[in-house]
Amino acid sequence: MVGFFGVLKLEENGRNVEQGGNAFDNTKNDDLNVFENEHIQLGLLGYLDQVDQPLIFGNNRYVLIWNGKIYNGKQLRQLLENRNYTFATTSDEEVIATLFLEYGVGSFREIRGMFSMIIWDKEEKILYGARDPFGIKPLYYYDQESFLFSSEKQPITTYIGKLPLHEQALADYLSFQYVPPSVTLTEGILSLVPGHYFIKKMDKPVEKHRYFHATLKPVYGNENMIINRIQEALIDSVKVHLPAEVPSGVFLSGGIDSSLLASIARQIQPEIKTVSVGFEEEDYSELSIAQQTAEVLGVENISYTITPQEYIDVLPTVIKLLEEPLADPACVPLYVAAREASNYVKVVLSGEGADELFGGYNIYREFESLKLFNYIPNPLQRIIHWLSNILPDGMVGKSFLQRGTTPLNQRYIGNAKIFEEKEKELILVSKRSPRQSYLHITEELFAHVEGQHPTQQMQYIDILTWLPGDILVKAERMTAAHLLDLRTPFLDKEVFEVARKIPVECKITDKTTKAILRKAATEFVPPHVVHRRKLGFPVPIRKWLREELVEWAKQIIHDSQTEDYLNKSYVKHLLEEHVTHKRDHARKIWTVLVFMLWHKIYIEDTEI
Repeated sequence: MVGFFGVLKLEENGRNVEQGGNAFDNTKNDDLNVFENEHIQLGLLGYLDQVDQPLIFGNNRYVLIWNGKIYNGKQLRQLLENRNYTFATTSDEEVIATLFLEYGVGSFREIRGMFSMIIWDKEEKILYGARDPFGIKPLYYYDQESFLFSSEKQPITTYIGKLPLHEQALADYLSFQYVPPSVTLTEGILSLVPGHYFIKKMDKPVEKHRYFHATLKPVYGNENMIINRIQEALIDSVKVHLPAEVPSGVFLSGGIDSSLLASIARQIQPEIKTVSVGFEEEDYSELSIAQQTAEVLGVENISYTITPQEYIDVLPTVIKLLEEPLADPACVPLYVAAREASNYVKVVLSGEGADELFGGYNIYREFESLKLFNYIPNPLQRIIHWLSNILPDGMVGKSFLQRGTTPLNQRYIGNAKIFEEKEKELILVSKRSPRQSYLHITEELFAHVEGQHPTQQMQYIDILTWLPGDILVKAERMTAAHLLDLRTPFLDKEVFEVARKIPVECKITDKTTKAILRKAATEFVPPHVVHRRKLGFPVPIRKWLREELVEWAKQIIHDSQTEDYLNKSYVKHLLEEHVTHKRDHARKIWTVLVFMLWHKIYIEDTEI
């Protein structure tokens, strides 16, 4: 595991523009791991084992630095050897370098794996950067006086110093519970969108290009054939993701995705371990299901129970590691699971991506419940929508009427929606710049899938926003914090090629989600898992914010110096209504609390 950072010094009026800060405060060995000339400085932020980076190649013309893993390295090496290239090492770095010599920017689409990378062309003075197809590995950049780039956000802010908070990004965060790609909550620092590469020339604006587009293209065919393809693709993916002779494990919940991975992995590595975490509250814990699954599969299970006190004790560390506010309550359990797993294994498999690719979220079945609105004339729908808006908030049926009379592309922004636009007007204070609605994030994406099945449109939105903005951020950051090598077999190019061709009717039925994946898993996992309804990763936030964490929440609201951005009186009102059971505001309150803690750490520079 490698982190990298670099500075491209842009020329202005014939001289280099210098900035303060130390680019490599965290570097373990500056002498061995920094490349520098009059235009650029780049190097490692830290590493576990000695690696051949930065790698100079192409007759001393190019410099490569990267973070990730290639799963088709042997095949690529054979392809390149057939084209008369020779290799001096067995490293992934040399494969990437040689691939770039052969294909240039076309090399990025040939890689099967997870990565963020930088290549500097010393001769032409051009900087290339690329990020993997689904966004497992992050890549940040800052294009102002100098061009800064990093696999982490914090080295850029450390180098530059204080930058303003991005107010539109804050507004979007309150809707999505994360800051959607490609901006960050820090003005000027951007994240490269998954499946893209950039080209930065010394005297030109940065150019961004897409090399991978996660579109869904259903192909109708025999169900048994589809099931066989799913099984073959997943078995192959687990094989290439699971390293030989390295202690490995699987994050095991009560769901089908992790159970399927554990079952396949056990056939490849019989000593595989599984790790599960849960809570004291039985309604929110899947520990017993996970333990039962592990017993049936014949694999060791390491279980851990999280208390409310431990949860809030760990939370500040988690927020600091995330670098951006992320109000997904599952971040803490994932951190604890990674901590426990790191005592036993070096590599861990996880089921991220299965829901997005195979149709696993319950909201993907929404079109079934809203079908009746297809038979209501548009004028009558407008009247129903108007009437629904004047109904009291929280009234049974209001949400159903509003959703049924609102086009999908105007109501769906992803798997989670926290604050609606009209409520953000109550909670956001600053009016320093005009604010766009959350639709500015999704409207361009919906244009790519116009006319497609509603479920397919939802999947596309989630793959491009929710997956890289929430799911993969917490998975990658929480495992990296414990020096664990995260592997996500569902997010493999070959698995995606199978999943993208599956018709919606095979994924979603009137009774279940991920229907075809469940059928494919039948011969691998126990029946109690195959037929179990999806719960996600339940966390007792709703209960805790009415009981154990009430005073803690009040103290955070009181202490937070966020008055310039948030109406704290309205936040207190939400908490009061929640505590008194008038309304369930748990997710809204949690989203605000996470931002307040982030602000305390990164803006107020206060230790928590």
